[in-house]
Amino acid sequence: MRKFLIGFGLIGALVLSACGDDSSETTNDNKSYSEAVDYTITGIEPGAGISVTTEKAIEEYDSLSGWTVELSSTAAMASELDKAIENEEPIIITGWNPHWTFAKHPDMKYLEDPKGIYGGEEEIRTIVRKGLEEEKPEAYKVLEQFSWDVEDMEGIMYESKETGDDIDVVAQRWVEDNQDKVDTWLDGVNEVDGVKVELVSTPWDSERASANVVKFAMEQKGFDVTVTPVDVAVVFESIANGDGDASLAPWMPITHKEFYEGYQDEFIDLGANLIGAKIGLVVPAYMDIDSIEDLEPK
Repeated sequence: MRKFLIGFGLIGALVLSACGDDSSETTNDNKSYSEAVDYTITGIEPGAGISVTTEKAIEEYDSLSGWTVELSSTAAMASELDKAIENEEPIIITGWNPHWTFAKHPDMKYLEDPKGIYGGEEEIRTIVRKGLEEEKPEAYKVLEQFSWDVEDMEGIMYESKETGDDIDVVAQRWVEDNQDKVDTWLDGVNEVDGVKVELVSTPWDSERASANVVKFAMEQKGFDVTVTPVDVAVVFESIANGDGDASLAPWMPITHKEFYEGYQDEFIDLGANLIGAKIGLVVPAYMDIDSIEDLEPK
């Protein structure tokens, strides 16, 4: 799953720096963590859900007064994280689960969020346009039955990162290697002859993984599936307007709340397809800090 973290893509978290009077909350040159990162959170794309939520956190927490979010891209954020961890330097990133960075760097941790700005456990839901059940009942049934785990999604993202293979290639391999799980999604679904289905997704790897896994699963039953990546705001608009058939991308109850509530009477929510997602502030384990409130204002 924007100048919000949303993703989520997605789950998510921030790697932050910290400061305090205790010498354990300083770097080797006696700078506070906050000072060492120049009161800057390394973020992802502008408009992403987690980016928006992070801006709200800066407004709500006195400890983040004067801080900024450096917005660029998920790839740039991950690159900065890799460099910081390699050199054991402090860093603040917007982060989330599921995401391959947690598979690559398992010793990262979320900072406590006493104000609940980032919410608790998130779930990723499936939404479909009104009329889909009547017009394409077999597609509706697959979408209603689709569910998988955080580890499934993170595994696809991490394999894509490590091998250099595109997400859609890895997703196809995952479907081939996990036919037992796929069969539960296809249970009771009749064969069709080229019925077209458009899945609307965000462009982040987490949602690309779920959309392509469902695409290849549905193709086993004869569907002709297209995956269309768009900005998260357009995801909800397109399903509400009937321009797309379904989306597996909405993160709730916090990450995409603004967009969800703006259109919730105009689509059908089929419930969670993944439980256990998370967004928030995250730091490498070697940073001796536990809470957002351990940071210091600029």
